[in-house]
Amino acid sequence: MAETVFRNAKIVLPDEVIEGSVHAVDGMIAAIDAGSSTPGEDFGGDYLIPGLVELHTDSLENHYRPRPGVYWNPLGALQAHDVQIAGSGITTVFDSVRIGSDPEAPGMGAHVQILIDAISTAMTNGQLRADHMVHLRCELPTHDVVDEFERLVDLPLVRLASVMDHTPGQRQYQTVSKYVQYYKERMRFNDAEMDAFIAERHKEQALYSDKHRKAILKRGLSAGIAFASHDDATEAHVAESVEDGVSIAEFPTTLIAAERSHQAGLATLMGAPNVVRGGSHSGNIAAVDLAREGCLDILSSDYIPAALLHAAFMLPAAADNISLPDAIRMVGATPAKAAHLTDRGEIAIGKRADIVRVRLHGEMPVVKGVWRQGERVS
Repeated sequence: MAETVFRNAKIVLPDEVIEGSVHAVDGMIAAIDAGSSTPGEDFGGDYLIPGLVELHTDSLENHYRPRPGVYWNPLGALQAHDVQIAGSGITTVFDSVRIGSDPEAPGMGAHVQILIDAISTAMTNGQLRADHMVHLRCELPTHDVVDEFERLVDLPLVRLASVMDHTPGQRQYQTVSKYVQYYKERMRFNDAEMDAFIAERHKEQALYSDKHRKAILKRGLSAGIAFASHDDATEAHVAESVEDGVSIAEFPTTLIAAERSHQAGLATLMGAPNVVRGGSHSGNIAAVDLAREGCLDILSSDYIPAALLHAAFMLPAAADNISLPDAIRMVGATPAKAAHLTDRGEIAIGKRADIVRVRLHGEMPVVKGVWRQGERVS
């Protein structure tokens, strides 16, 4: 049997923090003891937390396409992404890939299979530090999203999908001015080009969005994958998500949408960068406000992997109704459960020995070691 003891640690359990040790056998947590312990990996009083579970990160795509029109070696991009993920304390990651023709990144759909093949190869060969799965981000008002989803949904790595609609004037971009502010410079449009771009987005939404949502949800739920809504803003959006069998409310943009999602049993997910920055970059509801209202369930690193751990340790100081165990559940047990993973995400007997050593330097948490199933990976 492979055995490891982690001793002299502040152990963040599901409901309390104790000082003691964790004993792992064959990659699983076998014992948790308070007080002193037999010799083992000495944490020196640092925190011992579960490996973080990340449901939505753009990091892999950013490594694969570091510049417009530049595509990196897929295994090289994956390994660079994996180092960043594990170094941030994340031991389970759902790599987000966009499907449906995207005007921001034309042709990316053709690269999704390349990235999934790279993940599969690297996992099989034992090249990766974290446990990688795939999150399909389905842009509903696009002509080809259903065909792409059908081609990918039965792949073993595909475990999560989100149904998205970024049409201006609703959801993330509730005012067209916010959409113009974001896209005009990004896409280098003049006024006429921006107007034509917006008109085309509205036309595509009317043609495709509703029917593609129904088709993708029906097919994906039958395949057993978990679903997230995206940028719900109204009570009607939430009611639709509940009726559709969605389990995660990803990035609700208003307090009412977050409250109704939480009350309906959807796990409400917000971005960790929102916590670290003190608000949304799109001008929507602040994640800390949702935490104070008791309707924040999951944090996601979104576009900054290191933000996940940083936000979890910031949150108790920002919201006095949130304890450190509460915050760690938001980056461990709750996202794991929402994604249908029952074997990880918390320090508990019988769970995977996915363990992170964290030292606080002032208010900044620093990862000092990462173990996946009892084996050190970072």
